Amino acid sequence: MSSVIKIRSITRDFPLGQEIVKVLKGIDLDIQKGEYVALMGPSGSGKSTLMNLLGCLDTPTSGYYELNGVDVSSMSDDALAEIRNKEIGFVFQTFNLLPRTTALDNVALPMVYAGAPKSKRHKRASEVLADVGLSDRMDHKPNQLSGGQRQRVAVGRALVNKPSIILADEPTGNLDSKTSLEIMQLFDDIHKAGNTVILVTHEEDIAAHAQRIIRLRDGIIESDTKTK
Repeated sequence: MSSVIKIRSITRDFPLGQEIVKVLKGIDLDIQKGEYVALMGPSGSGKSTLMNLLGCLDTPTSGYYELNGVDVSSMSDDALAEIRNKEIGFVFQTFNLLPRTTALDNVALPMVYAGAPKSKRHKRASEVLADVGLSDRMDHKPNQLSGGQRQRVAVGRALVNKPSIILADEPTGNLDSKTSLEIMQLFDDIHKAGNTVILVTHEEDIAAHAQRIIRLRDGIIESDTKTK
């Protein structure tokens, strides 16, 4: 198995007034292609900071991060933005959809940034919406969709560029338990199709879908267990 993520001695400090707050204190982590991983930890454990680093939304204070064989730890913002768009599919708790844009165009958005022509964008976005069970909602705007359908659109958008990893931050945080279960079933299917999925959650029943649970506490990895 090849590592899609390889992290060595990653630290992340944040200045707070005159103080320096050490949020991540030397993390080593390997995630293999095709793994299904849950990141857990109490508030303040560093899991959101780690997720931002994994998603190339932030860079470490020190240490080394290799994503798909490329060292991304000291890239410029522009280079990181390009890597993000190509290699990482994000799913957020709040969906982050464009309100006045159809489901189809919301899903196609990462392909706009990648410079794909319109016909190609619409073809691929239609395929992905069918995969997430929304073929009949392509022309609907977010306010015409339920919370679960909006999250499906967000999952479709994350998949559209065929990224190396899907990063989901509390993807069921705004959903009721029945809809949460449906969305987690969708993630299970995405993983079965061969995708690498990393899930940030504080809910044990959501984490139980993953094959491996990494628990953070006070900026270090407290435990790393394979569950399946």
